[in-house]
Amino acid sequence: MQKVVNVSRLFHRNTFSRLSDLLYPPCCAHCHIHTGSHRALCPSCWSEIRFIERPFCDVLGTPFAYDEGEGAVSPEAIANPPAFDRLRSATVHDGVARHLVHALKYRDRTDLAPMMASWMARAARAELHAADAIIPVPLHRLRMFRRMFNQSAELGRHLAMATDRAFLPEALIRRKRTEQQIGLTANARALNVRNAFLVPEGREDLVFGRRLVLVDDVYTTGATVNAAAKALRRAGAADITVLTFARALGQPI
Repeated sequence: MQKVVNVSRLFHRNTFSRLSDLLYPPCCAHCHIHTGSHRALCPSCWSEIRFIERPFCDVLGTPFAYDEGEGAVSPEAIANPPAFDRLRSATVHDGVARHLVHALKYRDRTDLAPMMASWMARAARAELHAADAIIPVPLHRLRMFRRMFNQSAELGRHLAMATDRAFLPEALIRRKRTEQQIGLTANARALNVRNAFLVPEGREDLVFGRRLVLVDDVYTTGATVNAAAKALRRAGAADITVLTFARALGQPI
């Protein structure tokens, strides 16, 4: 009897899926041409994505023009060590990848989060395997009220489901209402988010002694994730990997 019930459920689920595809045919997440499956890109758009692969700086994830050996670190990471231990990103923030970020963040395309998170999981497979928990960069409550969702939390939630890691959005809050970072200089960005983040009282046990993955959508100057990482350090985090979907680069690979 149990097998009959399971087959019946599978039949209804497949039927619903087929009907859904008729009403909403799968299409490319960027150009909207028909594709074979949902949450995918067409071959043309896929070819435009610049995935960040080794060799790159072991700390900042900055791509190198040639392989400088295992554990190589960029001059930037040596001159200005970040508050976190390492940065990993899935793609370069341009073209199609930039469009996906903006669609998720500004056009409420939360349906893109699973696909984007799967690319992030690939970019930081080892770091996620070693992690105890995933924490998204939080929004201030007023901005959260206006936007109704946090794009970093959407990415982090799907990452946690895909990797079976604890998802702890309550472990970090943004206590300071900051200005939008877009258009600010690197120094202005750092000042804007200084002391903006806090591990709430009574939540320190979620952070203390743990290996964490801090998730955001884009890494530009690093001001936001550095400020967030400092708050996690003060609460006793043992190791912090920053993981973003995209990474802005000053120079081409």
